[in-house]
Amino acid sequence: MSFIPTDSNIHDKHQRIIAYWLLTGVLMIIIQVLLGGITRLTGSGLSITDWDPIMGIVPPLNHEDWSVAFQKYQETPQFRLVNSRFTLADFQGIYFWEWFHRFWARLLGFVFIVPFVFFTVRKWFTRPMVKPMIVLFLLGGLQGFVGWIMVASGLTGSNTSVDHYKLTIHFISAMVLLCYTLWFALTLLFVERQRTYSPRLRSFTLFILFVLGIQLTYGGFMAGLHASLAAPNWPGVNGNFFPTALVGDGSWWYGLTSSRIVVQWIHRGLAYLLAVSLLIWRWKARKTDRSKPLFGFSIVPVFLVLLQFTLGVLTVLNSTSHIPVFLAVIHQFNGMLLLIALFVGLFLLRRTGATSRWPAENQ
Repeated sequence: MSFIPTDSNIHDKHQRIIAYWLLTGVLMIIIQVLLGGITRLTGSGLSITDWDPIMGIVPPLNHEDWSVAFQKYQETPQFRLVNSRFTLADFQGIYFWEWFHRFWARLLGFVFIVPFVFFTVRKWFTRPMVKPMIVLFLLGGLQGFVGWIMVASGLTGSNTSVDHYKLTIHFISAMVLLCYTLWFALTLLFVERQRTYSPRLRSFTLFILFVLGIQLTYGGFMAGLHASLAAPNWPGVNGNFFPTALVGDGSWWYGLTSSRIVVQWIHRGLAYLLAVSLLIWRWKARKTDRSKPLFGFSIVPVFLVLLQFTLGVLTVLNSTSHIPVFLAVIHQFNGMLLLIALFVGLFLLRRTGATSRWPAENQ
C-alpha cells in the first residue's frame, strides 16, 4: 500500500520536489549511520587523526602521503596499546572505512546545500519553510561537530576507543536529524484530512517513542562498550535472569550506563517492553478509521520490532569472541527503520483541533 499521496493532494509540484529532496537526505543519513557502524565494528574510527573538513576529502594518493598518515596514527594510544603490529597495509584497511564515513558526510552536506541554493534562488521555499530549513542545517552542523568531539576522545591518554557516552550522543543526534528531516518531508506530502484523530493512540505512540529513545541510547552504550560480548547467550544472562551484579564496582550511574552486563540486560528488557507495546499499539490502531493510511500502515512497526528482536538475539548469540559485523549492522539498520515507522505513525495521528505550523498541510 502506497502512502505517497497523488498530485491532487499536494499543494504544488515544487513542494513535492522539495519533499523528495528531503527524503533523499533521510536515505543518505541512514547510509551514513550504517557506515559509522561499520567503522566502529572494524576498529577504524581512530585511523584519521586530523579534522580537515575541506582537504580531508582527498585520501593519501602516494606512498609518501600514506607514510605520513600512518606515522600520525602510530602516535595514538590505539596503535601503541592494541595495533602495534599493524603494517602499512593493515592501516590502509581501517583508514578506508573512516575516510568513506567522512566522505559520505561531506557528500550529504553537498546534496543538501546545492539544491537548497537552487530552491532559494528560484523562490520555491515559502516563508513558513525558512525556520525549519535553518534548524535542519544547524542540526547537520552540530552532528559533524559532535562527531569530531567523539573521535578526539579516543586520541588522548590511554584511550584505545572513543568514549561510549560521546558515541551515543553522536548516534542520537543523527537520529534527531533523521527524524526532523523525515517529519518535514511528510508535511509536504500529506494533507490534514489524511491523518487520523485518536488522542489516546497518539499519546500511546509518544510513550512508545520515548521508550524507543531510551532503547536507542542503550543501543549506543551497547556499541561503545561492545556489551554483547559480556553475555553471548539467550534468554538468560550467562545462565541467570538477572545479571549477578546490577550496579557493579562503581556508582549506580556507572552500573546503569557503563557496566557491560547491566547495559545489555537493560537493552534486552526494553526490547521486551517495545515488542509488547507495539503489539498493543497495532491492536488499538486496527480500531481506527479504515479509510485513513494509519489503518493499513499499523502492521509495519509490529513487523519491524519482531524482526529487530530476532536480529538482536542472533547478534548476541554470535558474539562469542567478536561482534559479527553483518548482523550488528543489519540490526542497526532495522532499528532505524523501526524509528522511522513509529514517526510516520505519529505523524499520521493528528492532534485535536491543532493547525500544524508546517507549510504544506491543508486543514
